[in-house]
Amino acid sequence: RPAAWQSPYLNIFKHFRVEEWKRSAKEGDVTACLDKRLKGTVYRIRGSVPACNYLQLPRTGTQSLGLRGRYLYLLFRPLPRKHFVVHLDVATQENQVVRISFSNLFKEFKSTATWLQFPFVCAAAKGSLDESTARASRRDLVGAAPANVRWTCLMLDLHDILSMYLNRRYSHLKSIKLCSNLLVRNVCTSDLVFDPGVTFSEARQANLAGHGVSPMPREMAFPVPKGEKWHDHYDYIRFPSEGSQLPYDSIQKSCSSPAAGGQPSEDPVCQLPQPVTLTKAVRDRLSLIHQITSPRAVSVPWREGV
Repeated sequence: RPAAWQSPYLNIFKHFRVEEWKRSAKEGDVTACLDKRLKGTVYRIRGSVPACNYLQLPRTGTQSLGLRGRYLYLLFRPLPRKHFVVHLDVATQENQVVRISFSNLFKEFKSTATWLQFPFVCAAAKGSLDESTARASRRDLVGAAPANVRWTCLMLDLHDILSMYLNRRYSHLKSIKLCSNLLVRNVCTSDLVFDPGVTFSEARQANLAGHGVSPMPREMAFPVPKGEKWHDHYDYIRFPSEGSQLPYDSIQKSCSSPAAGGQPSEDPVCQLPQPVTLTKAVRDRLSLIHQITSPRAVSVPWREGV
C-alpha cells in the first residue's frame, strides 16, 4: 500500500514540481500553456518524432518515482490529427521491470515478458462527422486522433494489467514518459477509484464511498458548465474494464457509464474492446511465463523509441 505521503492520492506534477524541471526532464517541443477550456495550465508536447519530444518523470532513467498507488490517472488530450505515445515503467514484486506503452500509432497489441504495447483508440465527439463515419463503417476510429478529440480521464489499473497479461504482482511505478503529440493537465496515483462524473453531493447522497467510488479531487477535476453533465464534455476510460476477465487488445472508451448503477448503451456499435487474438508464438511465450513461479530479476534498459 502507498506510504502516508501518497494517500489518499498523489498529484504527481505538483509533488515533483514539474514546472521547475529539476526532478523531471523535457526534450524537444514541450511548453506550458493556458488551456481556455480547462481554465488552467497544461503541458503541450508536440513534434513529428515521439522519441525526441517528451516529458519524463523522474529526470533520469536510473531514478525511480517509487509510487505504489494501484491506479494511475492521466488527464490528457491527444492533439488533433496527430499520433502520441506514452510509456510507463513499472516494477513487479518479483523485482522485474515491465514497460507498459500505449499509442494510437500501434496497430495491434503486442506482448513480451517485459513489454506490453496497447493500441489506443481515440473516440470522436458525440454527434460529430467523425463519429458518424465510425458508425457507418461499424468500427472505431484508429490511427491519428480525430479533429474534435476530447479531453480524457484515463484510469489504468496497474495491478490488473500486470496480473491479467503477465501473471505478475504489481509493486510500484518507476517512471513516466509522455511523448508527442499531447496536451497533459496532470497525472496522479491512488488506491481509490475516482469517478469524475460524480459530484461530492451526489457521492454523499448515494453513499458511493461504501461502493468504493470517490469523486475526483477538485485540483484534478475538469470544469463542467452549471446544469450540465461531465460525460457530455469529456471522455472517461477505465482499463482494464471493471469486472473484465479476459485481456483486451486496445485501450478505448466503453459505452457503460463509470458511475455506480450506470447501464451500458443499447447501441450495437457501442461495444467493449474485443478480447486479444494472440499469435501462437505469443501464446506459447505467455504460457511459459505463467509456468514460472520464481522468475529471476530482469533489468530493462530505457528505450527511447516506440
